[in-house]
Amino acid sequence: MNTSRPILPLVFCLLLSWAYGQETPELTAKDSIVKKSWIVTLGTNFVDDSGDEFGNLFDIQDGWNAVPYPSRLSIGHYFESGLGLEAIASYNRYKEGNIIDNVPITEDVSYMGLDFRVSYDLNMILGETGFFDPYVGIGVGYTDANNQGRGTYNAVVGFRTWFSDRWGLDFNSTGKWTMNTDNSSNHIQHGLGLAYRFGIEKGLSKKGEEKKALLDELAKEQQRIQDSIAAKEKADEEARLLAERLQREKEAAELAAAEKARRDAEEARRAKISSEIDGLGKVYFRLNSSYLSVADKQNLDKLVDILNSNPTLIIKIGGHTDSRGSSKYNQWLSERRAKRTLDYVLAKGIPEDRISVEGFGETQLTNECADGVSCSEAKHAKNRRSAFEIVQY
Repeated sequence: MNTSRPILPLVFCLLLSWAYGQETPELTAKDSIVKKSWIVTLGTNFVDDSGDEFGNLFDIQDGWNAVPYPSRLSIGHYFESGLGLEAIASYNRYKEGNIIDNVPITEDVSYMGLDFRVSYDLNMILGETGFFDPYVGIGVGYTDANNQGRGTYNAVVGFRTWFSDRWGLDFNSTGKWTMNTDNSSNHIQHGLGLAYRFGIEKGLSKKGEEKKALLDELAKEQQRIQDSIAAKEKADEEARLLAERLQREKEAAELAAAEKARRDAEEARRAKISSEIDGLGKVYFRLNSSYLSVADKQNLDKLVDILNSNPTLIIKIGGHTDSRGSSKYNQWLSERRAKRTLDYVLAKGIPEDRISVEGFGETQLTNECADGVSCSEAKHAKNRRSAFEIVQY
């Protein structure tokens, strides 16, 4: 037996394993990351509305304003593409003596903001950075600050740092530019909050995908080795299996031929029954009558013979009228005609469960002789009938 070919793939697998840390790698929880989620944050915010907020960013003493309790709430949905849609509500209070619009204020003034933004996860560009999750965003909002309401255009930069899949901290700074043409000012709002993530959908990180690709390659090589070993055993049994297969094919062909013959015979039987039923034609009635003539009874005797010759045959008798008379009357008359036809057949010893009946009134005319159409008596007579339909062979 030639073992050189199975050995070569095995050596390749071992080399791949050694290259990945000299052990066969396994996928772990660290190889997966959050792809989609909802995030809620609760925290505080700091507003710099001093009038020189973009030139003196860290004038914390005189320019920043905050309240000593939770004052910022946000909720957002974040997609696998890196985009996120967020809504943020915030409250603050300008402290008496702080500089607002380049002027110290003489009393405390409330600040309220409602903002909506679209953010983008920079890890989509930088690559997965573990617990560090930077993002940028743009949006719009409405702010009531220093007793002035204004719409704003917003730009945000921030990052989240995660302690687990669900809990982390959110740090961000938002520049807000007023939409108004009055004296309302631009300002900066900083946010810090505890973030909770839910509705999580996870997937493999890039490193996890690389590891999975390696595992798949190792599995393929191992499978090729097993296939090579099994090939020899398969070759040894091939002659026996071939003989067994030929025997099975022969038996299957015989069964198929027998089944085809059975189906052909059944189709022929059904065709013969259909032809015999169609050959009977219909039972026709005189105007406003449901009584069977001698010729009709002779026709029904032939139907009884067909039913007796085919004990599994089930039929349906449909009663019909012409269009003359009211619809209600015609419905009653059609049901009576169908019942008269049924009673005759049952009287000849056919079981009741082999025949069903239904009256159709004037709803299924065989020609154009509807209400309002002038027709000869011969044409109207074509519609006064009981017809036979095969339900089951």
